[in-house]
Amino acid sequence: MIPSVLKPWAVAVSAAVLSACSSAPTWPEARLDVPAAYSEAEAAQGRWKAAEPAEAQPRGQWWRVFQDPVLDTLQQQAEAGYPGLAAAAARVKAARALWQGAQAERSVQLGLQAGGSRQKLSAVEAGAPAGTRVPPGTAWQVGLGASYEVDLFQRVAQGVQAAEADAQAVEASARSVQLALQADVAQAHFQLRALDAEVALLAQTLALREQTLALVSKRHQAGDVSALDVARAQADRASTRAELQGAQGQRQRAEQALALLLGQPPAAFRQTPAPLPADVRWPGVPAGLPSALLERRPDVAAAQARMMAANARLGQARSALFPALVLTAQGGQASPELSDLFAMSARTWLVSAVFNLPLIDGGRNRAAITRAEAALDETVADYRGAVLQAFGEVDGQLTGLRTTREQAESVDEAVAAARRSAVLADKRYRAGEDSYATLLDTQRSLLAAERQAVQLRGAWASQTVGLVRALGGGW
Repeated sequence: MIPSVLKPWAVAVSAAVLSACSSAPTWPEARLDVPAAYSEAEAAQGRWKAAEPAEAQPRGQWWRVFQDPVLDTLQQQAEAGYPGLAAAAARVKAARALWQGAQAERSVQLGLQAGGSRQKLSAVEAGAPAGTRVPPGTAWQVGLGASYEVDLFQRVAQGVQAAEADAQAVEASARSVQLALQADVAQAHFQLRALDAEVALLAQTLALREQTLALVSKRHQAGDVSALDVARAQADRASTRAELQGAQGQRQRAEQALALLLGQPPAAFRQTPAPLPADVRWPGVPAGLPSALLERRPDVAAAQARMMAANARLGQARSALFPALVLTAQGGQASPELSDLFAMSARTWLVSAVFNLPLIDGGRNRAAITRAEAALDETVADYRGAVLQAFGEVDGQLTGLRTTREQAESVDEAVAAARRSAVLADKRYRAGEDSYATLLDTQRSLLAAERQAVQLRGAWASQTVGLVRALGGGW
């Protein structure tokens, strides 16, 4: 609300305010070529939806679709303990404070002034004849001062819009950090479960190798096989043990990486082994329409907000070429004696309206406009790049999911065939109809197929999480 002392000036300039030209530039054209569908549209199983504004809506706990209670607990721990989220929240707080500070320029600035001064003037300054002795004087003052800038060319408004867009960009970036953390935790968890399954498979295989070595040793003692078969069985057992030890090391490193995502020291974190079952099936994620990415991807929203901020700052830079009108008012008491400071005769006031128009600045304002235009061009290019990256990530994840599903089906067939072959080879070896080399080859083929099947189950889960992340954290 404008104080009563400023109302005459506000009325006087109201017509100028209404007729003032806006310095804000037109909205930049990003020239986006949004495809009608993804190149891997069949991976979405025909489930498409119309684009709806969804960026401001909460993403929800998307990972619950996997129906994994352990993953639910890990996500809660990461939300509470990951330092990167706390840093992102601090950046959001700072950006909102800057926005509030920019909004303060729209209001009247009111301040209390009180103090005293003592001054010794020369005879010339006091208007007395030369040589006159002028005694020092004391002045006591107290009063209120108010100032208000009439935003004729939207300098203040553009600054507020820029700060607001900056805050929106920081908030969207914070959501990107949160989404990345959720996806990283889910992928690390499923990688750990896949390694648990691989370790369990290798441990089971090592036990079978021990049994096979015992059988070969008995047959060698009976004179049925040569020492070469015993050496091969021993080598195969040692090789399987080495593979198990390597998988256990990978599992430990994956556990340590998960601990860091939870904000915990690796030495204090232990995850109970939970191997992925052989018949696990992951949920299908509908990709939706490509245009929906522009509404729900937080990184795209952040790029768009930065473009809006740069656009507003360009308008702010252009407004510096036009005059600024500042209204000021001061009122209070002034007296040479402290005892008379609040007397009626000590009252003082001042009202002013000042136009400030730059005439010669050496090209400073024009350079600021050029710099703001370049910054806007950069943000437009960054926005287009963010959109293209979003499309590419979704298409890449859809392609990965399709090929992984096809590989998993083929490997399942290979595992079934390898198991039948291993059973037959074992029977024929025990009956003395085949050599140990044949049995060893079939056992190695079975182990390789089973390990590949386990790794594909983990990759399938990881790529499903990656698709959720590429889609903006939900569907």
